[in-house]
Amino acid sequence: MGIRTIQDISTEEWQTKRERYVAGAVGNGNRHIAAKAKGSIITDIDGREFIDFAGAIGVQNVGHCHPKVVAAVKKQLDDYIHPGFNVIMYPSYIELCEKLCEITPGTFAKKALLLNSGAEAVENAVKIARRYTGRQAVVSFDRAFHGRTNLTMSMTSKVKPYKLGFGPFTSETYHAPFPYYYRKPAGLSDAEYDDKIIEKFKNFFVSVVAPESTACIIMEPVQGEGGFIIPSKRFVTFVRNFCTEHDIVFIADEIQAGFARTGKLFAIEHFDVAPDLMTVSKSLAAGFPLSGVVGKAEIIDACDIKGSLGGTYCGSPVSCTAALEVIKIIDEEHLTDVAEKIGAAFEKRAREWASIYSFIGDVRRLGAMAAIEFVKDKKTKEPDSDRTGKIVKYANEHGLLLLNAGMYGNCIRFLSPLTITAEQLQKGMDIIEEGITQVK
Repeated sequence: MGIRTIQDISTEEWQTKRERYVAGAVGNGNRHIAAKAKGSIITDIDGREFIDFAGAIGVQNVGHCHPKVVAAVKKQLDDYIHPGFNVIMYPSYIELCEKLCEITPGTFAKKALLLNSGAEAVENAVKIARRYTGRQAVVSFDRAFHGRTNLTMSMTSKVKPYKLGFGPFTSETYHAPFPYYYRKPAGLSDAEYDDKIIEKFKNFFVSVVAPESTACIIMEPVQGEGGFIIPSKRFVTFVRNFCTEHDIVFIADEIQAGFARTGKLFAIEHFDVAPDLMTVSKSLAAGFPLSGVVGKAEIIDACDIKGSLGGTYCGSPVSCTAALEVIKIIDEEHLTDVAEKIGAAFEKRAREWASIYSFIGDVRRLGAMAAIEFVKDKKTKEPDSDRTGKIVKYANEHGLLLLNAGMYGNCIRFLSPLTITAEQLQKGMDIIEEGITQVK
């Protein structure tokens, strides 16, 4: 009997194997089996095509299998796969650190280190901040998501599915208030709401944790898993200034929002502040595992013991090569400008739905990082996770890969490749509209 290819095994047989051999807690939004992916289209083993509005949860900003990334990686594979930067240096690691220091906000001297995953980047940013300040407390925000390791779980807000039954959690981690303008108290203007949130933030550092004990405050410039919540420039500026005043390291978590998704290379640029440290991953390397921490050289170099940062696979040459190509593509194809156009098209269509359907409570975006929030009633704003789940299921069954988000899972999020065609974008939105009209 010859060796079977993936196409020789039916979708049903793959599903049976998955149920038997893969951990049940590993999520799957779609039960089909991928065979090929190109641009914004994934084709399954039965030849069925799916428009991708998920982008591997924000990984594929330059599109699946961009030809320039594929060519660069193939060339790298001919030279070497992984000699290990901790054993012998190689150019792509150094070149990528140099490039990250050049393109991230801030005119100060910078350094960078490379890692494997977003959670690993966050953990290392915290390590660096603790070493630099000599303090222990770590402050993230309500609705934050920073990962699924023990420390990053502790920094993450959502209990189920991320934290339930996995404690005890890391000590000295705290969640500060974060604005959510759609859910502000009735009668308040955005400015008045900011006043209240800022006052709560100040009180938090009196009643919960002292600034003198705080090593870092970490913020997603746009909250991802929390529901694509966008803070005001005033709030972000206040937090930045608070960190400066109290010698707290300000960390921007750009893992989902970075690399052109929001219409700028990094989301924090919308707020005209420079973080002390920044974590990056996801679309950095077009699907190859890679993350990094980049920021003030004096902070990063506070870790002055050789070997205290790094790891076996950190900064894989293949991943670094892909990342260098991704950064070129974003520039050459003007993807920051493209992101704004895509986001505007999505918003226009979504607001048309919101004007018709009483269960669409809010539409929000920054660039092409967009979300629609579903509620049971526009007055009470009670989250409708059931309807949201059904719409996502409908989309996945009708040729569109779609994900939900939010503390209550009542938002659909838009994370298509920025290389999506106008026709693919419209067809994907047509499927969402079908789901909206048909799901009860």
